[in-house]
Amino acid sequence: MNIAITAGLQLMPPGFSAGLGAWSQANGLSGEATWANAPNAAIVPADQDFGACLEIVKQENVTRIRFTGETPILPGTYLRVSARVKGIAGNLPSVRIAGWPGTAQRQRVTGLPEAGPAVALPGYGAVVEVSAIVATATRQGVNMGWGPAATLGHMGLDLTGPNGGAIRIENLRIEDVTAAFVPAMIDWVDVRDYGAIGDGVTDDCTAFQRADAAAAGGQVLVPAGTYYIGGNLTMNEPVRFTGTLRMPRSARLGLRRNFDLPSYADAFGDETEGMKRGLQALLDYSDHNIFDLCGRKVDLTEPLVIGELAPGLTQFSARRVVANGQIGIVDGPEWATRTVNSTATYDPARAEELRNVAQITAIEVGSRLTGPGVGREVYVRAKNVATGTLTLSQPLYGGAGTRSYGFLRYRYAFDFSTVPQVDRFYFMNVDFGLDGLASGVMLPPQGGLWSFRDCFVTRPKDRAITSIGEACQGMLIDRCEFMADDMDRPAQDRTSVCLNVNANDVKIRDNRFVRFGHFCVAAGTGHLITGNHWFQGDSQNSGLRTAGLVLTGRNAQVTVTGNYIDNATVEWTNEHHPVPNWAAGQPPFGGLTLTGNTFLCSHTAANFSWIVIKPYGAGHSLQGLTVMGNVFKSLYAQIDRVERVDTSFANLDVGKMRNVRFEGNTFNGVKIPTANPLTVSHAQNTASARWVVTTDGALPFNGQSMRVESIVAQGTVQTGGGARNTDLPSVSIGQGSGKNQVILDFSQAVRGTMGLKIRMDQPE
Repeated sequence: MNIAITAGLQLMPPGFSAGLGAWSQANGLSGEATWANAPNAAIVPADQDFGACLEIVKQENVTRIRFTGETPILPGTYLRVSARVKGIAGNLPSVRIAGWPGTAQRQRVTGLPEAGPAVALPGYGAVVEVSAIVATATRQGVNMGWGPAATLGHMGLDLTGPNGGAIRIENLRIEDVTAAFVPAMIDWVDVRDYGAIGDGVTDDCTAFQRADAAAAGGQVLVPAGTYYIGGNLTMNEPVRFTGTLRMPRSARLGLRRNFDLPSYADAFGDETEGMKRGLQALLDYSDHNIFDLCGRKVDLTEPLVIGELAPGLTQFSARRVVANGQIGIVDGPEWATRTVNSTATYDPARAEELRNVAQITAIEVGSRLTGPGVGREVYVRAKNVATGTLTLSQPLYGGAGTRSYGFLRYRYAFDFSTVPQVDRFYFMNVDFGLDGLASGVMLPPQGGLWSFRDCFVTRPKDRAITSIGEACQGMLIDRCEFMADDMDRPAQDRTSVCLNVNANDVKIRDNRFVRFGHFCVAAGTGHLITGNHWFQGDSQNSGLRTAGLVLTGRNAQVTVTGNYIDNATVEWTNEHHPVPNWAAGQPPFGGLTLTGNTFLCSHTAANFSWIVIKPYGAGHSLQGLTVMGNVFKSLYAQIDRVERVDTSFANLDVGKMRNVRFEGNTFNGVKIPTANPLTVSHAQNTASARWVVTTDGALPFNGQSMRVESIVAQGTVQTGGGARNTDLPSVSIGQGSGKNQVILDFSQAVRGTMGLKIRMDQPE
C-alpha cells in the first residue's frame, strides 16, 4: 500500500531551491517566521554531494526547520521522514527528524513524541542520513507514534547541541513505507493502528471500535498484549486474537461475526472465562441466539453462576442455545457441597414457606431440603433474610410444627438460580462430562420452555437437571443419555436423581437413563413420557429396586407410552401435598395412562412390582388409571404381581375405586396376572344353589369385587340329577373377608362352569 498512489496524496515536500518561504523556523503553522530572507540561511546551488541544498548557520539551542505544508497522518499508514546532512564549518551539532502533530482543526496534540533519534555529525564533510518513522500506531520501528487524535503533521528537522556551526541539508524526503510494516495484500486491520496500547491499563475500547469500523468487511487483528476494555464492546467484523482482553465483569463483549467459544476463549486467554463471557453476551438482546462451542471441550474450574457472570440480569425471554461441545470439570474446592443444619417452622396453610428459619443467611437459594415430613426433591426457591422466611419449590407433607432440617447445596456446571426468570434456553448436542465432581444444570426460579436435545450427561455427582421453581414448565428433553455416578452401588443405596419437575406439560422423549436412584421426580400435570429406556438394576440376587419415575401429583394427567422400564418402579404418591390425608373436595389419585410399555425385571425380590401407589395419608382412592397393552416380564424368578399399594403411611380406600382400565397386557414370570375387568371361569363340580367365585387376588391393587359386567354359562349347567338348568343366578358382589368374592345364587342346586367379568371399580 502506498497512499501517494492509492489516495493520490502528495507527500514529498518541494526542494529548498524552490524557495524558503515554505519552511518555518517554528512549527510550520501559518503566521510563523520562515527561513526566507533569514540572515543565517541560504541556498547553495551546487554542492558536490547534494546539488542544490540549504545551508544554515546554527544560532539557536534548538534550530527548527518545518515544512508549512500539512502531511496527512492516516491510521494504518507508516511514513518515513529523512534527510542527508553534513557539517562544513564551526561547531558540529546533532540532527534529528522532528514534527508538529495536529488535529483536523489544526490544534496541537500534546503529550506525543515529536522527534526521532538525534545523530551527532562525526566530522566536516561527512554525509549523515537522519530518519524517523511517523504513524498512528505505537509499535516496534515507529519513532513517533501519534495515535488516532493526530491527523496531520508539519514535518522537518531539529539541529541541537552547540551553536555556531554551518550545516548543509539536502532536500527533506517523506515516503510511505507501510509495506515494510504490513503485508502488501491484507484483509485485516490492526487495533494498534487505531490507538490501542495493549498495556492492560489504558482503556483501548475506542481504538477497537475505530478498528472495527475501518475493517469494513475485513478482519480485525488484536496483536500480542493485554488490552483493557472499560465498557461494553461490540465488534461487527471478525476478530483474530493473539493478545487478550481484560474487562470489568459488568462489561459485555459481543463478537457478531465469530460468536463462538474458540473466539471468546482466545479473547480472554482462558476457556472458563471465555465460556462466561460468551454466555454473558448470549443473554443479551443481540442478533445471535446460538453460542457455538465448535466441538471444543471446556474444562470448568468453577460453577458457571449465571447471575454472577451477567450482573444485573433479572429476566430473559428470547430463545438462546448452547450447542456443539463438551463440558469438563476440573476438581477443586469450588465444587464442594455445602450443608447447613437449621430449625424452622412449617404451617400447611402457607404451604410453600418455612418461617423462623435459623441461620438463614447461610442457606443458599437452590439448596435441597431434607428432614422429617419432607418429600423428595424439595428446594429453596427464594429467601427473605429480613423476615426469616424461605420459599420452597413444593409443600411438605409432615404437617405443622417446628423441626430440624438439613439444607444441601449441590454445585452445578450451569447454575441459573440467581437469575429470577429465564425462558426458552436450549442445550443442544452438548456432552456434560461431570465425572462425579459436579451436577449438571440448575434451572432458574421462573421461566419456561427449556430444552435439552441430543445431549450426554455422564456421571453427575448428585443431579443432572434440577428445577427449583417453575422454569421446567413445558420443558423438552429429547434424545439424550444420562448416566449416573453411583450406578455401581446396589439400587437401594443410590442417592442420585436425574431430573425433577415442579410445573406442567413436560415432554421426555427417546432418552436413555442409566441406573440413577430415581430417573425423574415429577410434580405437576400434563407430562408426556414416551420412547425412553430407564433401567436401575444391579448385580444383587433377589435385589431391591427403587422408583424410576416418581409422580407426586394425585391428579396426574400423565401419559407414559412406549417406554422400556427396566428394573424400576413407577411410583405414584402425594408427598408434595401439605395435607396428605384426603378431605372432601380434594381430587383422588387419577389421570395416569400407561400404554404400550415394556416392563422388565431380573434378579429381583418376589414382592417387587412395577406400578406402586403410595398414599402419604389416609382416605385416598383411585379414580382414573389406564394400564393397557403393556408387556410385563420377570426374568429368572417369578414376582408376585405387577402392581401394589405401598402402605408405609396408609392404604387406598378400595371401596371407592372408579374408572380403572387394566387390560390387554401380557404377563411372563408374574405369579398373579391382574386385570380389570377380570375374566374368571368358575367350575362348580358339586351341585350347589350358592356358588362362591373367588378372584384370587387378580383384581388390581387387591381391589374389591364391585361390579359384575357379564355372566356366561360355559357349557351346560345341570342339576344334581343331570337335568339342564337355564335359570340365571342372582349376583352378590363384595363378598368374603376381603370383599373380593362374588356369590352366585341359583334357584336350585346346580353344577357346571360360568364365565364372569368382574370389576374392582364403579362406573362414573
